[in-house]
Amino acid sequence: MKKNTDLGLFILRIAVGLLMLLHGIAKLKGLDFIETLLTNNGLPAFMKYGVYITEIVAPILIIIGFRTRLAAAVFAFGALFAMLLAHAGEIFTINQYGGWGVELIGLYFLGSLALFFTGGGKWGLSSSNDWD
Repeated sequence: MKKNTDLGLFILRIAVGLLMLLHGIAKLKGLDFIETLLTNNGLPAFMKYGVYITEIVAPILIIIGFRTRLAAAVFAFGALFAMLLAHAGEIFTINQYGGWGVELIGLYFLGSLALFFTGGGKWGLSSSNDWD
């Protein structure tokens, strides 16, 4: 069977990018929850706008395959930050179904990390730059 790495990377880009983009779109209604999390942890409230970069801009860039590695690095940072800020108490837990307590955000983080190391493949808007 012939390997089709570019198709696999394209599917990974769509899955990771689109699913997180939906989370970002939902946050267009407001960031009060994020602001509360930040201020309760001693961080400045203006950092809440980083959600738009990590959950809307970066996923769009990943989906279209433009500077995929850079976008994936930003995305991975946002996922890790969210995990540590909002889900820190669940990192070392198993949920009621036997899964990791932060498995969804863990999949986002690891998927974006994979894209950071591989790039987005040839099926993207740009594919010849080091950050692709």
